[in-house]
Amino acid sequence: MPSDRRDRGDSGPGAGDTRARYRRILRFAGWNLAVTWWYELFLPRIGLTSVAERTRTKRMTRFAQRFHVLAVDLGGLMIKVGQFMSSRLDVLPPEITSELEGLQDEVPAVPFAQIRALAEAELGVPLERAFAWIDETPVAAASLGQAHRARLGELDAADTGLGGVILKVQRPGIDAIVDVDLAALRKVGRWLSRVRIVSDRVDMPALVEEFAATSLEEIDYLHEATSSERFAEDFAGDDRVAVPAVVWERTTRRVLTLEDVTAIKITDADALRAAGIDPAAVAPVFAAVMFDQLFINGFFHADPHPGNIFVTPVGPAPAGGEGPRPWKLTFIDFGMMGEVPANTRSGLRKLLIAAASRDGKGLVDAIRDVGVLLPSAETTDLERAMTQLFARFGGMGFAELREVDPREFREFGAQFGHVVRSLPFQLPENFLLIIRAMSLTSGVCSALDPGFNLWDSVEPYATQLLRDEGGNVVQDVAKQALEIAGIAVRLPKRLDTVITKLEEGTLAVTSPRLERRVARLERTALRLVSAILFGSLLIAGAVLHTNDPVFGTILMIVSVLPLLHALFGGRRE
Repeated sequence: MPSDRRDRGDSGPGAGDTRARYRRILRFAGWNLAVTWWYELFLPRIGLTSVAERTRTKRMTRFAQRFHVLAVDLGGLMIKVGQFMSSRLDVLPPEITSELEGLQDEVPAVPFAQIRALAEAELGVPLERAFAWIDETPVAAASLGQAHRARLGELDAADTGLGGVILKVQRPGIDAIVDVDLAALRKVGRWLSRVRIVSDRVDMPALVEEFAATSLEEIDYLHEATSSERFAEDFAGDDRVAVPAVVWERTTRRVLTLEDVTAIKITDADALRAAGIDPAAVAPVFAAVMFDQLFINGFFHADPHPGNIFVTPVGPAPAGGEGPRPWKLTFIDFGMMGEVPANTRSGLRKLLIAAASRDGKGLVDAIRDVGVLLPSAETTDLERAMTQLFARFGGMGFAELREVDPREFREFGAQFGHVVRSLPFQLPENFLLIIRAMSLTSGVCSALDPGFNLWDSVEPYATQLLRDEGGNVVQDVAKQALEIAGIAVRLPKRLDTVITKLEEGTLAVTSPRLERRVARLERTALRLVSAILFGSLLIAGAVLHTNDPVFGTILMIVSVLPLLHALFGGRRE
């Protein structure tokens, strides 16, 4: 298990505390794995599947509730694990995801004396020399760090042009906590990889490493500062977006100093109206900015919840609603960012186009192209479910969806959830972050304007993607045309050959899958015949043994041959 890193100046948990934390996580995981093994593996093997099925919902809910308590008590990465699990709709049942989706950083603030000690050790100077003033009451406290308002000294203020800043400092000892939590999670991942019902659905060690990579990026403030500047470059000259400036002279891996851009929280409708800003006008701009990140820039904010987005007034509202926009969207907290790799872009283009056109089959095909579904996955039920969903709810805005009978949602949810969880797939990390960003975008837009229809924003971007990648589309169409032309040229000759074989009675139809099944049935039937023959010979030998010992013994010895075939024949299947 990792050390507590005291050599680096952490004033966090000692070795005893980290061991106790490690053991507590493993005890929780071990107990729940044992319960799962009992109900999901052992009981079905002894014919009590109905007991496992009848108690499953209650058990899943109880697990999620207990994990919620554990996460809030331990803090650290456990809260992040809960938030991460709440978004893994591809792996976990709804009883767990719904319970954990509201999990927040419910942890107390660190005493300022500890924050001071860590910040001074990182910056190499007393805080009184680094800043003209610091508010000891935190603006925000989270499981990985907390933030305080401050003012730069005269020289730094003159160099940067900034006065008010936010000083973001990691929680003391968080490195050791993260190490311990990841060590425990990796062990749990190895446990789960040995459970077939889990390993058949998800590569748990890979999933843990995926989570670890995201978490380690979040506690590296140099990475966050770099992401902030890259995001700002993407929107340079865009009057819709603002990004806080980084004060690099007061920034290290564990201390981040940013321009204080605190303004109106994006979902604070009353404050927006008081500033002369219509919340309904903010929704489409926010959606458009998020789509720009996802489908044009390829670098996006993966955690755009309301606490990370401000609406910043930049001037008086124009008369009659005309003229420049009097506000900007200000993004903060760039610890969780996502990228859309080039090899994923084509699949995402197909996904968006299929969604915009309400094409259930096209959507499933696109999901397969992205690499989410295994090539062997049987998707007929999923295609049917998606087609039904689009037919019933496609194109509806949030206000319209609220008018739908909740029973319809429950019925579709039960059908869709069962179909999804029965398929062999797992969302790649980049795709997971895209879905997270889209989900949060939808939530923010619906809070701003209940009548907002996200489809109205999706469709223009589908058209934009087609236009941006028109060359690829033309190539695809040309390739398909050549293939069709080739088939058309060869078709008359091939039809003539087929007709000739039909007339001669020499046409053979083969299906490898069907042939395998028929062969398996034939082997089973032969083994059954062997078993019957074994029983007949053995009984006949035993009956005849009294009157004719030699012949009876021969029959009993010969019965061993069909017995061996019945037991071991056909094992190559």
